[in-house]
Amino acid sequence: MTATLHLGRKISKIRELRGMKQDALAAALNISQQAISRIERSEKVEEELLEKVATALGVTPEGIHKFNEEAVFNIIGNNYHDHSSSVQYQCAFNPIDKLIEVFEENKKLYEQLLASEREKVVILKQVQKK
Repeated sequence: MTATLHLGRKISKIRELRGMKQDALAAALNISQQAISRIERSEKVEEELLEKVATALGVTPEGIHKFNEEAVFNIIGNNYHDHSSSVQYQCAFNPIDKLIEVFEENKKLYEQLLASEREKVVILKQVQKK
C-alpha cells in the first residue's frame, strides 16, 4: 500500500500522535484553529507554512512528507506485540523520553495560553474601568 500524498492528513496524524489539539497548534503558529482545520484538509501545503507547522510539531518538513501511518503502527506492533514478523523496525529513541518531551512542550504551550488569557483579563478590566 502506497502512502498518501495528502500533507494535511499527515499533519493531522502527526499532531494527534504528539498529543496536541488543533487549538494548541494554532496558538503555536499564531493562527486560528479554523486555519489549522483548513490546513489539515488540504492536500498540498505551501513549503513556508509547512516549515512552520513542522517546527511547531517538533519534526522536519521532510518528516511530514515521508510520514507513513502504516509504518508507525508497524513500529508499535513489532516492538511491543508481534515479534514474528519478518520486517522488524527498531525504535531509534526511547518512547518514554519522547512522551516526556511532548508533555513538556504541551505544558509550555499551555502556560503561554494561560498567560495570554490572564493578559486579556487585565486588559478587559482596564477597559471596563474606563
